[in-house]
Amino acid sequence: MTDWFVSGHPGAVEWARRQGIAATMVPHFDVAVVQPGDRVFGTLHVPVAPAVFAADGEYWPLTLDRPAAARRRELSADDMDGFGARLERFTVVPFCGGLDD
Repeated sequence: MTDWFVSGHPGAVEWARRQGIAATMVPHFDVAVVQPGDRVFGTLHVPVAPAVFAADGEYWPLTLDRPAAARRRELSADDMDGFGARLERFTVVPFCGGLDD
């Protein structure tokens, strides 16, 4: 089992270290490396997330309550703490229906 933390943002990586997350830190993620039981923390493009589940892994996105004034700028680990950064476990599955389904 491998824990991965995916983020290209230095503040997020520092935040994860402060939380005691002992994971392999990567700025980009190749879902082909996921093995059963792996946990992927951080930021993935939504269409990639179902592949983590298909490989019997878990996805824990990094979420925070960032106000509009703090968007489009790099955040420090302290900023992230202030905005309530946390990891929340999600299950993401593709939906193949139309908008009316």
